[in-house]
Amino acid sequence: MGMTYVQKLLAKACGRSQVTVGEVLEPEVNLAMSHENGALVINQFDEIFQGTGREAKVWNSDRIAIIFDHRVPAESSKTAGNQKKIREFVAKQGIRKFHDIRGDVGGICHQILAENGYVRPGSVLVGTDSHTTTHGALGAFAFGIGATEMASVWTLGRILNVEVPASIKVVVNGRFQEHVYAKDLILHIIGLLTAQGANFKAIEFYGDTIQSMPTSGRLVLCNMSVEAGATAGVVPPDAETQRYLREEAGVKEPLDIFGPDADAVYDQVLEIDASKLEPQIACPHTVDNVKPIGEVVGKKLHQIVIGSCTNGRLDDLEIAAKILKGRRVADGTRMLVFPASWRIYHKALESGAISALAKAGAVVCNPGCGPCLGIHQGALGDNETALATTNRNFKGRMGNPKAEVYLCSPAVAAASAITGKITDPRGVLVTK
Repeated sequence: MGMTYVQKLLAKACGRSQVTVGEVLEPEVNLAMSHENGALVINQFDEIFQGTGREAKVWNSDRIAIIFDHRVPAESSKTAGNQKKIREFVAKQGIRKFHDIRGDVGGICHQILAENGYVRPGSVLVGTDSHTTTHGALGAFAFGIGATEMASVWTLGRILNVEVPASIKVVVNGRFQEHVYAKDLILHIIGLLTAQGANFKAIEFYGDTIQSMPTSGRLVLCNMSVEAGATAGVVPPDAETQRYLREEAGVKEPLDIFGPDADAVYDQVLEIDASKLEPQIACPHTVDNVKPIGEVVGKKLHQIVIGSCTNGRLDDLEIAAKILKGRRVADGTRMLVFPASWRIYHKALESGAISALAKAGAVVCNPGCGPCLGIHQGALGDNETALATTNRNFKGRMGNPKAEVYLCSPAVAAASAITGKITDPRGVLVTK
């Protein structure tokens, strides 16, 4: 019986020719990522070595990446203390894939790993962040784990008790309508599968639409696969994967490119015609509460956010800037923009996107997670409504359980900024 892409990847990681769904493995880890929560991992890591008489040393300092992004710059003395603790640990352990709070190499962890060439097709990648699934866009089996598990990885170099998941095959064909993007596609998929529809499974993306989609869009799909409960979201590597890693991430060494077996067995096959898709909105307070934009147009907005690890890339900013250029954010509505990395920020400066957004009235903030997780920058007031290109809209997600968050694409966010209410970007207003 043939294997899915994920099965073949895990077999390779364990030095085997075959694995079956449900088997429990201990694959070697190619990259282990943490952000500020690395301070918790350090505590667990130190405990492993207490009383052993051995020096607390990570298994491979070159395979660990730590990025500050959730609370940058530090918003409290506690955060600053944790960041200081991590800096000291990084220096002691010789960890070179460290991205501090800097205006040249900093940014959101999931963007940093991709743009710096830290992710490889066929690799196993774990991170202390649920949206580690993002890196399946480059053909990795990437998933989130807890601090205790990560301490074990830092010690052993492998992840324990990984069950080989069944895969859901999502086949997308057809060409998107104008102002319909990868974000609309993944919201539609989550709505179809529901928030638990892919629990303990992998989602593998195929079809003409996926093959023609740039890596930026694939990152969106895999990033939000976890919102359907998936362990991982994966786009098997192809020519676009190689182009991105070579031309944008600067990877020079050979790449391991392979695909699933022709007779692979999938738990479910979902086929989607991209040409019939319209802009989608995830309504409060769950990501799978998805509706076509026509059902929610006119909803008054207090805050609009463009950015995050989902939609803070250069093309996202440029899409929004094109719509907003020469126009103004509506009075009574505030707009925040968080580029996903400083590399993107600088490119957006050069392209004029930052200027267009700022002149329209948007507040352009430093790269980081910003208001997405609700603990640093951009919190909402009671009874306020936000529209965001982020990935979650749970109650309290943007800092206030008495507020509402709707999710959308950058095009919808920009069009809505002009009117101060949820607006379809396909309208005459934004075709200027």
